Parts: sequence; C-alpha cells; structure tokens
Amino acid sequence: METLISNQEIADKIYLIRGIKVMLDRDLAELYGTIPKRLRQQVKRNLERFPEHFMFQLTETEADSMVSQNVIPSRQYLGGALPLVFSEYGILMLANIIKSPQAINMSIKIIEVFVKFREMLITQKDLLLKFEQLEKLLIQHDDDIQAIFQTLKQLIRQKNEPREPVGFKLKG
Repeated sequence: METLISNQEIADKIYLIRGIKVMLDRDLAELYGTIPKRLRQQVKRNLERFPEHFMFQLTETEADSMVSQNVIPSRQYLGGALPLVFSEYGILMLANIIKSPQAINMSIKIIEVFVKFREMLITQKDLLLKFEQLEKLLIQHDDDIQAIFQTLKQLIRQKNEPREPVGFKLKG
C-alpha cells in the first residue's frame, strides 16, 4: 500500500488544528498498516514519548468543527471516540514505537510531505516580501512622478511677463 499512496493523498490527510499541522490517529493507522485501536494502545504504553506538542486529543468542539467544515464526513469516521492527532514530531515518534517496515517507510514519506509544506511556506513568505518591496518602490515612483507633474503645472501657470534681455548692453 505504501508505494501506491501519493504525496497529495498524504497532504489531504494533514489538518491545521490549534495552529499546528497534524494528522488523525485513524489516518496514520491506515497508512502504517494497523488499526486505530492498536496505534492508540502503543501510544498509551509510551505516553512519556508524546508531550502535548507531539500529540493531543481533539475536543468535542474541534471534532464537530472538522465535521461541519466537511473535512471529515461524519463523527463516525472518527471511530466513536475523540481522536488523537499527531504533529510532525509525533509522527516521527510513532515510527519508533510502531516498528513495522511499512510504518517506518510511511513515516519517512509523511515527513517529506511536511518538509515540502515548510519549503512552500518559506517560498511564499519570500514572494510576499518581494511584492512588498516592489509596492514600496512603486509608491516612491508614484510620489516622484506626482512631484514632476506639480512642477510642470507650476511652470505652465507662470505668467509670460516680459523679461529683461540677457546679454551685453550698449551705452549711448
């Protein structure tokens, strides 16, 4: 199964919850070739390896929100209990406790997807910075062009009064 799953299929299983990119225990169990109950058992036996920024349990509100936003089809999809969700670090830790070759290979593939997300985010930030610099440059040019037009308008409005001739004057 691991060779059949694409990066996009993995990316589709990554959600943003509490400002953290996470994956549901159910999806990870499927990718690792195990059942969610078995995965949760292994996690419970190794809780010390999973601080809150590695793994946390969804609240009722968060689970309902995922359903209402059509991220998941129904609460039954979650398996009847509030799911555990794992950050990138938690996914790495799962590979240490679920030691099947499929779990290890899938963990590597999942982490590669997380890294690609991070690279895309950095690229987007760089582009945003360049756009902001370009906008400032355009505003400065706009101000310069406005100043030129103001000066030209002032020159056009000046009265054409006779001026004293320039040059040598002859006496007498």
